[in-house]
Amino acid sequence: MAQEDNKKTTKTSKTAKAVKAVVKKKAKKIIGDKGFVYISSTFNNTLITITDSKGNTVANSSPGSIGYKGSKKSTPYAATKAAEDAAQKAIKLGLREVQVVLRGISSGRNAAVKGIRSGGMRISMLSDETPIPHGGPTPKKMPRGS
Repeated sequence: MAQEDNKKTTKTSKTAKAVKAVVKKKAKKIIGDKGFVYISSTFNNTLITITDSKGNTVANSSPGSIGYKGSKKSTPYAATKAAEDAAQKAIKLGLREVQVVLRGISSGRNAAVKGIRSGGMRISMLSDETPIPHGGPTPKKMPRGS
C-alpha cells in the first residue's frame, strides 16, 4: 500500500512540473511623440490622463493612486507629484510633446501643469475648457402674497 501511494505522489509531481505556465512578454505600445494631457481638477482631487494623438489613453494618475488620502489629495503638492508620475509613465512609451487641456477650478490645476513640465514633457499648447453654465437653472417662482 505504501509503495502505491508513493508512486501516485511521484506521478502527480512529475505532471505538475511538466505543466508550467508560460508568461508572455507584453508587446510594447508604439505611439507617436505627440499627445494630449487632460487635467480634471476638483476641490477634492486632481485627475491626470495622458492620451496619444488618436485619443487612446497612454497613462493616468491621481494623488490617490500615489498614496495620498483624505484632504491631502486636494493639495497642489499632491497634484504636482501625480502629474510627474503620469508624465514618467508616458515618456517610457515614447511621448515627448503634449497639448494640455484644463478642466475645473482648484488649486491643483496650475501645480499639475508644472508637474508635467518638470516630469520631462514639452508643452506645446495650453487650453482651459472649464465648463461654464450659460443661463443656469431658472429661479424659484415668487411666493403669492396675501
